[in-house]
Amino acid sequence: MTAAFRLVALLLAVTVLGGCARTIAGHATAAEEVARGPIDTSFIQGSDGGEVDQLAAATLLDLRSYWRQTFEATFARPWTDVGGGFHSVDTTDLDAAAPPCVAQPGAVEGNAYYCALADAIVWDRSALFPVLAERFGDAAVVVVLAHEMGHAVHHRLGVDRELRQVYSQAYPTVVTEAMADCYAGAFVRWVTDGNAEHLRIDREELDLALSALVTFRDPVGTSAGAAAAHGNGFDRVSSFQDGYEQGPRRCAGFSMADRAFTQERFTSIADQASGGDLPFDRLLGSMAPDLNTYFARIVAQRGGQWQPLRLRPVPRTPDCSGDQGPTALCPTAGVVAVNGSDELRRLHNEVGDYATGLLLASRYGLAALDGLGRPIEGERAGRTALCLAGSYSGALLGRDRGFSLSPGDLDEAVRVLLALDYGSRDARGRGDSTGFERVATFRAGTVGGVAACGL
Repeated sequence: MTAAFRLVALLLAVTVLGGCARTIAGHATAAEEVARGPIDTSFIQGSDGGEVDQLAAATLLDLRSYWRQTFEATFARPWTDVGGGFHSVDTTDLDAAAPPCVAQPGAVEGNAYYCALADAIVWDRSALFPVLAERFGDAAVVVVLAHEMGHAVHHRLGVDRELRQVYSQAYPTVVTEAMADCYAGAFVRWVTDGNAEHLRIDREELDLALSALVTFRDPVGTSAGAAAAHGNGFDRVSSFQDGYEQGPRRCAGFSMADRAFTQERFTSIADQASGGDLPFDRLLGSMAPDLNTYFARIVAQRGGQWQPLRLRPVPRTPDCSGDQGPTALCPTAGVVAVNGSDELRRLHNEVGDYATGLLLASRYGLAALDGLGRPIEGERAGRTALCLAGSYSGALLGRDRGFSLSPGDLDEAVRVLLALDYGSRDARGRGDSTGFERVATFRAGTVGGVAACGL
């Protein structure tokens, strides 16, 4: 955040998975927990028949089944299988044959892609999929392959042919990548609903897979209009959730006119140099009065009475009941307490300043409910508070001066929401939701404003 101004096929470089990306710790998932095997990999060209390709084979078999069932029913035309086949590449084997659309196997290192010219899907089984599974669980591998199959889907719908004619209008790269993320979401919903023969994905695995999408974003500060833009983490997760919730017909309707992408360039050298992050103490000092102003207006417009809140760097005051996390609303005292465990400062430093911003905003959202005479305890209260934090974030996106968002801030919010439930806890520290659900709630407020939160 800043006090002055605001906020290809899927090529997943392995270096992105290393030290340059700040992470919240997750855990890996064993292959047998996602893919029911053993699976015959003989239809995959170049396969070694190992565990990695068995997971890929299970995914591809279910993807083919899904699109055979879904494509014609959705788009009134028959599905044709991927004619150029599926290619597994060991990029450590210097003597391996080059897969479609590249000159040598090393060109695939750390990558997965769909090549429209050959109508083929290719992946690195030695330096990509094992790393994905280790860091994000096997469901991340499923999402990557589902994304690549998504490119095959819009190839069959003629989007890439139309793209060559109107590249700068309806279908720049960021839109086709959003389509592929959306088609992946539609497929994963089919899997989580229990329809797949070979795959199963539960709540925890889905959250880890979405964490992978946030990691595989464009570099912070990339414009959505850049020629090879794929989207920031917030936009990619949004596209995936659109497919998951609304199905493939929604994905086919994406265009620049249809979608508002939140990805933006840095607008100053100073913001770019800081990565868009304010120091912890400066953020608290800048954000608290802005939150008071925003929520005072929201409450007053709805006939309530706002009690200005102060930030207190104390563990708790007597009316802060339960464990709300590193920020806690103490309504009687008119305080948001920042606890003494240094967890908030740690999240600020490891994830980014809007990890702090999101958790603060959710407590102010809870205070807004109190000012309107609504319950601040219970699952609905926690969910509404998080939605209101989203509405505040969306308001910051629209500002061209004063306190506002920097590129990457929404991604920081999504990462915290996927890993931790603090933002959706009620005044007693209770809450029961998945990361997927928390992101969907936050996104509803960010895109739809206060009205989307039921106020």
